[in-house]
Amino acid sequence: MEFCPTCSSLLLVEHAGRLRYFCPTCAYIFGVDLKISKPIPLKNKEVDDVMGGEDAWKNCDRTPVTCAKCNYGHAYFMLVQIRSADEPSTAFYRCGNPNCSFRWRED
Repeated sequence: MEFCPTCSSLLLVEHAGRLRYFCPTCAYIFGVDLKISKPIPLKNKEVDDVMGGEDAWKNCDRTPVTCAKCNYGHAYFMLVQIRSADEPSTAFYRCGNPNCSFRWRED
């Protein structure tokens, strides 16, 4: 924010052929000749694993299901009630192949 040195009003930005500040109260105009930029690095949010992380899959049961990603023949599964109580549970699967660990669900 820049303020007018004459009347202390907030200067507005105008692009009339070139970039400049102008005062809406008095006739003050200040031309901007330099490009001013400040890089602001974005900090990504840390996403929590809603399924409980790796510890949640340690004691899960195995079932003979084929992984859609690597065609491995077994997967771990857990049943979670994510809707209302009168709806069926949702089955979450994780590929049993340690090199794959693909996850999917079936409603």
